[in-house]
Amino acid sequence: MSASLALLGILGALLVGAVSPGPSFVLVSRISLKLSRRDGLAAALGMGVGGAIFATLALLGLVTLLLQVEWLYIVLRVLGGLCLVYLGTRIWRGATEPLDLPDAEAVRLSTVPRSFALGLVTQLSNPKTAIVYASIFAALLPAPAPALLYAALPPLVLVLESSWYTVVAVAFSAQRPRAAYLRSKVWLDRAAGAVIGILGARLVSETLASRS
Repeated sequence: MSASLALLGILGALLVGAVSPGPSFVLVSRISLKLSRRDGLAAALGMGVGGAIFATLALLGLVTLLLQVEWLYIVLRVLGGLCLVYLGTRIWRGATEPLDLPDAEAVRLSTVPRSFALGLVTQLSNPKTAIVYASIFAALLPAPAPALLYAALPPLVLVLESSWYTVVAVAFSAQRPRAAYLRSKVWLDRAAGAVIGILGARLVSETLASRS
């Protein structure tokens, strides 16, 4: 397989994974609805940066280390799951709080960095993503692969992940979706919190079950 075909195959597989609904999709859509398009775009960038970090780790072989040092991988998975449970709980508990939409200047100065950080932490909270990246790379990278292909993958992953979640942010920050969110804020927030919390709890339980 040529390097160009391998690259297209890898990006296609990663795009399918990114589009699949999960905590990242829930978080970006909720931030875009609740705060602003700018916040949603910041969260999308955070997702992209997290994806690029995982891609880099996979290419550097750290994933192999995690699989060999089993306790470290288990600790990271449990911590990631607990992080998602905490985030889901915060969203659920804040469902009944009135929504005070910030003005553009406040968004620019205060909430955008927080939205970026939430996107980054949510992406990094599941080290299984790095395993998925490593599996795709192992399956589709030619042997030997050109050094340029290795160098290109992390920035391309950043662009791919950020681009998809940018689409999500733009779609959910539009007027009609936002108006629908405001009408059903309590139930939508509780649903989002439940989804994220359940995914986190599942990650923890599956990790602990694999040890028994």
